[in-house]
Amino acid sequence: MSMQKSFEQRLIDPLGRTIDYVRLSVTDKCNLRCTYCMPEGGQNFERREKYLTFAEIERIIRAFTELGVRRVRITGGEPLVRKHIPDLATQLSALPGLEDLSLSTNAVLLASQAEALHAAGIERLNVSLDTLCRHKFLEITGNDDFDRVIDGLMVARQIGFAPIKINMLALKGLNDDEVIDMAEFCIERGFSLRFIETMPMGSIGGRAAAQHYMPLSDVKAQLETKFDLVPSVMPGGGPARYFRLDGSNTNVGFITPISRHFCDTCNRVRLSVDGTLHLCLGQMHSVPLRPLLREGIDDIELQKTLVKALKLKPARHEFGEKPEQVIRFMSSTGG
Repeated sequence: MSMQKSFEQRLIDPLGRTIDYVRLSVTDKCNLRCTYCMPEGGQNFERREKYLTFAEIERIIRAFTELGVRRVRITGGEPLVRKHIPDLATQLSALPGLEDLSLSTNAVLLASQAEALHAAGIERLNVSLDTLCRHKFLEITGNDDFDRVIDGLMVARQIGFAPIKINMLALKGLNDDEVIDMAEFCIERGFSLRFIETMPMGSIGGRAAAQHYMPLSDVKAQLETKFDLVPSVMPGGGPARYFRLDGSNTNVGFITPISRHFCDTCNRVRLSVDGTLHLCLGQMHSVPLRPLLREGIDDIELQKTLVKALKLKPARHEFGEKPEQVIRFMSSTGG
């Protein structure tokens, strides 16, 4: 029996959840300053020597794919601020067994890199866009790059990325009046739309992110004043529940980590830029892989380490019960 076959049935956590999806953070830096993602005043970024090299990333992802992982999403921070991401994508898309390589981005730098990224094997994009109002964009992100984001989206659509999913964080009192506008924007341009509940991490405008929390049932109710929502599905390994906006080809998804958590079907782990494997976004369970790589671990032992790490994956996050338990910003963990 080959090493791949002997391990493939073992990439299962203690609750029987099969792990087939890795969120790969290639940088903790970003060219925006969304305070729900990054602490106000900035953060202590990892030193470059602590970043995983592309060769180290490829080695870890290869080990994962030999254990049955089929999906990888490149994320950050903002992944496109790290140089030569198309080269990394080319390496990863060539791995046997990897069926889906996608990218999360804020699209500020997308226009100039879209063609190279598509040629490298990335077909699906998730683009963070919380508002269609320039002044709100500046308030949320700290930057006046709205036009560059829209330009990046239009270039990506023209090149042929599909699907392009717009991720909109639902923020009570900030963008909750734009639900219908964003849906119509996506319908007109052929994008999909996903609404995401605010998690109790970070702050927005000097206020705790939790103050802007709104359950997505409120968003859904708004949409239903104008659209019939027909149950639907979309490709990808994420947790969104999808509906098609009747009368269009646009799907809208709802990601509800707080009001309706999806921990019992969690199929993913996160690899941070410094090589730390995070087993849950809302718990502190993690395994540092970079020291093992630089100490000379062989491929068999690396696979065994990944299999063993899954034993640490918890049943669920505890954002609701213990919001103070994890002090973590998405920019340093990976979206």
